[in-house]
Amino acid sequence: MHKIRLSSNCIKDSTVDGPGLRIVIWTQGCLHNCKGCHNPNTHDVNGGFLEEADNIIKYINESKLQRGITLSGGEPFMQPLELIPVAKAAINKGLNVWAYSGYTYEQITADKNKKALLDYVDVLVDSPFIIEQKDERLTYKGSKNQRIIDVKQSYKENKVVLSRYDDVNADF
Repeated sequence: MHKIRLSSNCIKDSTVDGPGLRIVIWTQGCLHNCKGCHNPNTHDVNGGFLEEADNIIKYINESKLQRGITLSGGEPFMQPLELIPVAKAAINKGLNVWAYSGYTYEQITADKNKKALLDYVDVLVDSPFIIEQKDERLTYKGSKNQRIIDVKQSYKENKVVLSRYDDVNADF
């Protein structure tokens, strides 16, 4: 089975990485190096530890109240093929799958391996964090340039479709 490089253990009951109670899988390794990143400890591609995908899947299958999983990091799309079985397991359990990425939707869909993981993602929060566009009033994203994308609807319409959770145009 696949091994996934993680930065820390999965976290149950997160409510800030997508709607409802969620299991967050913190991947290790990121080359974006966004200024002001809130997880700089996840950047080292050799840091963290390796975990069997089966152990993460077991953790998901034993969960009780969670509404979904969130792939975060680090950059989960640096390990797309390794994360596919985890995303599939979540879907099979009836959970929704969110992913955070410093890549744009367009960059992900242009790469066959990254797109292979995206095929199992319901909502993608894309684009690098830009500290000059940081806005703490935003929900589920850190800077105004980031988009919360409904992946399935985007596939259907063959264009980026923002999720109902995207509040980039919210009037505060």
